[in-house]
Amino acid sequence: MEDSDSIMFHVARGRAVAALAALAAAGVLLSACGSSKSSSTASSTSSPTPATPASGPGAGKPAVTLGDKNFAEENILGQLYAQALRAKGYTVNLKSEIGSTELIYKALVAGQIDAYPEYTGVLLSAVAEQTKSPTSAEQAYAQAKAFVEKHGFTLLEQTPFFDTNVLITPPAYASAHKLASIADLKPLGKNVKLGGPPEFATRTEGLPGIKAAYGADPTFVPVSIELSYTALEGGQVQVQNAFSTDGQLLSGKFKELADPKHVFGFQNVAPVIKKSVLSAEGPAFAETMNKVSSLLTIRAIQQMNKAVSIEKQSAESVAKEFLKANGLG
Repeated sequence: MEDSDSIMFHVARGRAVAALAALAAAGVLLSACGSSKSSSTASSTSSPTPATPASGPGAGKPAVTLGDKNFAEENILGQLYAQALRAKGYTVNLKSEIGSTELIYKALVAGQIDAYPEYTGVLLSAVAEQTKSPTSAEQAYAQAKAFVEKHGFTLLEQTPFFDTNVLITPPAYASAHKLASIADLKPLGKNVKLGGPPEFATRTEGLPGIKAAYGADPTFVPVSIELSYTALEGGQVQVQNAFSTDGQLLSGKFKELADPKHVFGFQNVAPVIKKSVLSAEGPAFAETMNKVSSLLTIRAIQQMNKAVSIEKQSAESVAKEFLKANGLG
């Protein structure tokens, strides 16, 4: 990762505006990079901003409804795509907090939304019900795209970053039990409590995959995504499922266990969208979303996740400053 990435996204609200404006003026692009694992059914709708321009490639095109899942990274992604499209004159409604992949894909099929950002590996396991893991990010993308195209959808370009599951533990616990890899959990058996969202217990890139690939059989404790770090630091679990792009991992307070067998797969983000909608909106629609995706490196998404999850800035404001700094706002 380039050294410039480390200064790209300041999380203090007042400093962020000035710093990002300066970066934009200097012609420096922020870069960054995402996983889908929640089951809440709550949803909300955000209307297009009043500042939507009356001109541009989106002028006169049909309104589009985007969706996102119910955790911070997805909220950020939803805002990034929606705001960038609005800046090009498109009329965009954003339905946020829809829920897990299983729920949001049903909303797509039902016509409640036209597109949403998805993680390629999760789409394969949770929607396509594919049990064999892809061997590369490119293969995961190709297989996911081939699957959705059978159903009237397609995938736009994927992000440079991928957000996958990762198992984390306090360094002291890792040292005491000689934990470096997921395989090292096997000798602990049921004595180790592993926390994760409810669907982690049934997905291929979750507990079943861990058992099959590494022989580990921990005691599973359902923990909602927003309480992941609270449960680990509070001692309710000794090992916790987290996302590799979590801003909390920048702190150095947690030990990540290696996954050499790639049980957790390849989870680059690619917007899934109806083919008919893509055709009706014209080429600038896909070009705009692809441009946003191209900027999302691991460092940038971690910084934005930190701003929302830890610094408690809104996903809307964080996305706005990122896009402004990159000339897309």
